Amino acid sequence: MIDRNLVRRSLLGLALVSCLGLAACDGKTGETAASIPVPTEETVATPAESGQAIAKAAEEDKSRLESLDELGDQPLPRRELDIQSWQTEGGAKVLFVEAHQLPMFDLRLTFAAGSSQDGGVPGLAMLTNAMLNEGIEGKDVTAIAEGFEGLGADFGNGSYRDMAIASLRSLSTADKREPALQLFSQVLGQPTFPAESLQRIKNQVLAGFEFQKQNPGKLASLELFEQLYQDHPYAHPSEGTPESIPGITAEQLRGFHAKAYTAGNAVIALVGDLSREEAEAIAAQVSSALPQGPALPPPPVPNEPTAGKHHIDFPSNQTHLLLAQLGIPRGHPDYAALYLGNQILGGGGFGTRLMEEVREKRGLTYGVYSGFSPMQTKGPFMINLQTRAELSEATLGLVQRLVAEFLEQGPTKAELERSKRETAGSFPLSTASNADIVGQLGSIGFYDLPLTYLEDFMQQVQALSVEDVRTAMSKHLSADGFVIVTAGPQVEQKPLPAPSEKPIEQPSSVPEH
Repeated sequence: MIDRNLVRRSLLGLALVSCLGLAACDGKTGETAASIPVPTEETVATPAESGQAIAKAAEEDKSRLESLDELGDQPLPRRELDIQSWQTEGGAKVLFVEAHQLPMFDLRLTFAAGSSQDGGVPGLAMLTNAMLNEGIEGKDVTAIAEGFEGLGADFGNGSYRDMAIASLRSLSTADKREPALQLFSQVLGQPTFPAESLQRIKNQVLAGFEFQKQNPGKLASLELFEQLYQDHPYAHPSEGTPESIPGITAEQLRGFHAKAYTAGNAVIALVGDLSREEAEAIAAQVSSALPQGPALPPPPVPNEPTAGKHHIDFPSNQTHLLLAQLGIPRGHPDYAALYLGNQILGGGGFGTRLMEEVREKRGLTYGVYSGFSPMQTKGPFMINLQTRAELSEATLGLVQRLVAEFLEQGPTKAELERSKRETAGSFPLSTASNADIVGQLGSIGFYDLPLTYLEDFMQQVQALSVEDVRTAMSKHLSADGFVIVTAGPQVEQKPLPAPSEKPIEQPSSVPEH
């Protein structure tokens, strides 16, 4: 039998080594200073030499792992970002971090152009974003893709409830940067929304709706948001509905683009091998290529939903359980306490209250997870899992009881300190690459957070007490305030198995989707 504690200690050691490697960055760039040489035909070792090298490496690794004991409870080193910020003439907010180690840059534009701005036409925001790179004057979707590819550049886009994004990664040398930015600016500012592309994407979306009918987890999620947000813009899915998508026209897409893809409605995040002067020129170029106009207002605050249970009958062996309440907007002063509390309750994977009680002691699920999703207004707090159909009601009752106990008692001192260490240990990964940093900058700008937000957050987490966490969790959540959606078959229910202090072996089959 495998010693689980030994495995966990080994994995923790490897994770810490990885974190230390990522944290040992050049202070200006965030890129790792060390590199791993790749063997060539001239450097391939003989078996004897390989054995000696392996033995030597093992000895070095052993000394490195033993040296981790010297860290104690000290947090891992964190990179401090020098974030520069300004506003373009068109009103776009810009956040920029210089990173000169690689001859590349990452550019991300974030617009308040998600499905919460659909205006009664579900799917309008999604289709507008999906159609950006389908055509510009003189180029179709293939020519646009070949244009980026020929420059070694990468275009990306996506649409969600709060926001829509468009991104560019390119080499920073002028001969690659300038044509890539020119093409990107055209795609973002002057899309033509060709009819044949619109119909193709509509067909793909409609085919996806048919596939969703076979996915009980997706059906439960759709029902949950509808019950949680009711008549609020967050209630409908960001991809639209089977009823709304067919009727959306190219003219509606042009209207939404002119309203929501304006310079005043954009946040420009830039990270990479650029000077401040070059970054200002890029931001000005992209901003001037967009329609000119103001920022859109955020969605209204949602009304409190009616707590209760809703069931979707679905022919499956397992039942999906989703529980949700309204949480907080991004930037709320209680976020650090709620984040840490959730990491202990169910957001931190193995070792959380929910995972230990529901999976480890009773073997009721492969995984149970909880999380706050702060948005422009109150985002959801959600718990989700799937379990055997005949145990679904008892499992639901167990989860509700565990949440009620946590809200009443809060975490233990040991749980709090462990979660603080884990949060500090994983923090370097949030800025480990330029792509990570540009994502952080986009969020900081979009949600109007202070430029020192990342460092402030870590300081707030480390200062929290057990009572701080308990107070925040019980203030924002209610044990009997959940909107609950289940999806599965109607079967005779059975009582819970007795808990075991030893981890229960999980079945060998994979969970249903």
